[in-house]
Amino acid sequence: MNILVIPDSFKGSLSSVKVSDAIYDGVKKILPNSSIKKIPFSDGGEGAIDLLNQIGGGEVEYVNTENPIGLKIKAPIYWLEKNKTAWIELSQASGLSSLSEKEMNPMETSTFGSGILIDYALKNGCKKIYIGLGGSATHDLGSGVFMALGGKLLNKNFLPILRGGQGLLNCEKINFNTLNSKIQNCEIILAVDVNNKLLGPNGAAKTYSPQKGANTKMVEILERGSIKFAKLIQKTTTKDISKIKGGGAAGGVAAGLYGLINAEIKSGFEILDKLIDLESHISSTDLIISGEGHLDHQSSFGKLVGQIGVLAKKNKKTLICIAGKVSLKNEECKALGISNAWTCRPDNYTLKKSMDNAYDLIKKSTEKAIKHYISQQKCT
Repeated sequence: MNILVIPDSFKGSLSSVKVSDAIYDGVKKILPNSSIKKIPFSDGGEGAIDLLNQIGGGEVEYVNTENPIGLKIKAPIYWLEKNKTAWIELSQASGLSSLSEKEMNPMETSTFGSGILIDYALKNGCKKIYIGLGGSATHDLGSGVFMALGGKLLNKNFLPILRGGQGLLNCEKINFNTLNSKIQNCEIILAVDVNNKLLGPNGAAKTYSPQKGANTKMVEILERGSIKFAKLIQKTTTKDISKIKGGGAAGGVAAGLYGLINAEIKSGFEILDKLIDLESHISSTDLIISGEGHLDHQSSFGKLVGQIGVLAKKNKKTLICIAGKVSLKNEECKALGISNAWTCRPDNYTLKKSMDNAYDLIKKSTEKAIKHYISQQKCT
């Protein structure tokens, strides 16, 4: 039997590489003679550099920058073509997985470190930059990136606003005069993993900021700050960033950079799909196993599992999903192209215990899923 293993990362727990290894081990325990192809995929966010490295042809460079709370770190840039075309993962310098639970606070966390990476690429002559959005710890609409690139965001006293979501409500003026001029000759493509717009009940603040440490009051402040900043961008540039599909990605970075630096928003899945010709792998396999940390309604907003489900249905292939938590009903899974979804977190496990033991839990859940799949095949 030919099996394709193509999971996303389990955010804050395991990379897509480790998740694919765990699923592989689970399959081999039950089907030792199966032929398994692992593609630890990414939908544009975390794991894209791992995927590109696996494909080969480029190189990784580590650059001095800072994490979401300003601590000095090194983060990678993947050069698809040295000093010409780069892939930068927002999660590498602005990611949630780099913070402890106590450090998670989208009012204060910033994308400034990711902006340093972009600025470095520009100064090295880069003419095309892919920015993979996803897994961010932030809700600053890319204001941190803009400031790292030399742009100025000022309050009513003409002083720089604070970094993070907290500064958006106080921003009264956008100054482009000091922005890195090289950006005018560089194509910026934002690889998004969701379809959500910036504002509203399915927007960035209300949907994603609670995962990043926001309480109810913070969510409301972040939403109001997003509304104000969006209006300021429209007033300054005439661009209405609130209506852009995918604008809610990475705490509004997609919408913000679309308005501030003329970045183009594209599906990260579609970008990477073309690079590896994913459908050819799907059409030639017998069974697909994917996975993500939480299988819920967000999975239908352009997330990896939902995208794979579309291709699985098109090619009439069985898709099994292994998830830390499953919040979708069976009929909702079927609508996404998922034949069966399996929760790997035991009822008596805390979230922390589950994350600490994620590898073994994913492996064991995969074993159960494969046994069930075999029993179904025998019935038919």
